[in-house]
Amino acid sequence: MADKTPRLELDNVQRVFDGTPVVDGLSLQLHAGQVTCLLGPSGCGKSTTLRIAAGVDRQSQGRVLVDGVEVSAGHHHLPPEKRFIGLMFQDFALFPHLSVADNVSFGLAGFSKAEKAARVTDLLTRVHLNDFGPKYPHQLSGGEQQRVALARALAPRPRVLLMDEPFSGLDNRLRDGIRDETLSLLKEEGTAVLLVTHEPDEAMRMADQIALMRAGRIVQMGAPYNIYNSPVDREAAAFFSDINVIHGVVRNALTETPFGQFLTPSMVDGADVEIIIRPQHLKMDFDRDGRGPNPTVSDGVPARGVVRRARFMGSESLVEFAMDHDGSTLCATVPGVFLPGQGTALWLTFRRDRCFVFPCRNQSRVASPYISDQAG
Repeated sequence: MADKTPRLELDNVQRVFDGTPVVDGLSLQLHAGQVTCLLGPSGCGKSTTLRIAAGVDRQSQGRVLVDGVEVSAGHHHLPPEKRFIGLMFQDFALFPHLSVADNVSFGLAGFSKAEKAARVTDLLTRVHLNDFGPKYPHQLSGGEQQRVALARALAPRPRVLLMDEPFSGLDNRLRDGIRDETLSLLKEEGTAVLLVTHEPDEAMRMADQIALMRAGRIVQMGAPYNIYNSPVDREAAAFFSDINVIHGVVRNALTETPFGQFLTPSMVDGADVEIIIRPQHLKMDFDRDGRGPNPTVSDGVPARGVVRRARFMGSESLVEFAMDHDGSTLCATVPGVFLPGQGTALWLTFRRDRCFVFPCRNQSRVASPYISDQAG
C-alpha cells in the first residue's frame, strides 16, 4: 500500500506581526508528486506561508511537518538546510561567479565527484541545456536561467520544492512553454511542490490542487476545475474571471430578476442576493426568438440591452451592454469576431446551470451557492 503520509504538512499555522495575523490558522497537506498552488492577491500571506514552510521564518503557533516528522513546533525549529526542502525564487538567485554546472551541483554535498557529474548531466539534459555546463548566468537568457534554477533546486532530490512566483520574470511568449516543461520535470521527479502565485491562469495550468487565500486564511481548496466551477463566494468567482452581477431580493424562496425567477430556497426571505454570471455564459440574440451569434442552451426570460461598445480581443469579442431595465452594465463574450455597432439592441439570456447565487456581502450564506435545475 502506498504511503499516505504527507510530504509537507502545515498544521494550524499562524504568523503574527505587530499584533496582526498575517497567516491565520492555516492548515495544508502536500503529497508526493502533487503540485499545490497558493493563490491569492498581494499581501494575503502566500509568501509568508512559504517562508514558514522553508524555515526561513518561524510561525507564532502551529506545526510544520516533513514526512510526518515535526521540523518546527513550539521551541523545536530545524533550519532550512536540514529540512530536505528545495527553494526556487522569483529572481532565480543563481551564483554569478559559478558556471551553470557548478550552480546545479552546488547543493550536492556528500555526493562523489562522479555522482555529481552524472546528476548535473542528467538534469541539464532534461531541461534542454545539454551543452550549457561551462557557461555563466550572465550569458543566459531569462528562460535559460529559470531552467538552470529549476535543475539546481531539484539536484539534491528534495522531498518538497517551494516555488515563489518562479515565472514572473519571464517574457509572456516564453512563460507557457517554460511552465509546461517545468511541470513535466516536476512530475517525473515525483516531488511535492508548493507554488506561490497571484495569477489564476498559472494556478489553473500548473496545479493539482489550488488553495485560494485571502487575509491570511485559505478560503477554498480543491482541484482547479472545482474551484473554478463551484466558487465559495463572489470574490472567489471574480478572482478567476470577469463576472456580471445581477441583484435581486428573495420572496417566498424565489428571486425575481429581469431574466426571470430564480429558485433560492436556501436564502432567508427578504435577503438581498447577487446572481453571478461569467461573460462567456451570456447568450446574445438579435431577437427574442434566439437568432444570435452564440447559440447555446439557455432558459429564463430574455432581457434587452443596448450595445455601448464592442472590442475584438484576439480569440474572442467582448460586447458591453447598457441594460434596459436599470441601465446597469453587463458584458458578454463570444468566440471569433462579433462587433455590433454602438446602439444596437440585443437580447440576453443565460444558462441557469452556469451561474451562482450568493447573499450580498453584508449577509451570511445559508447553503451552497451553486444554482442548478432552476424554474424559469
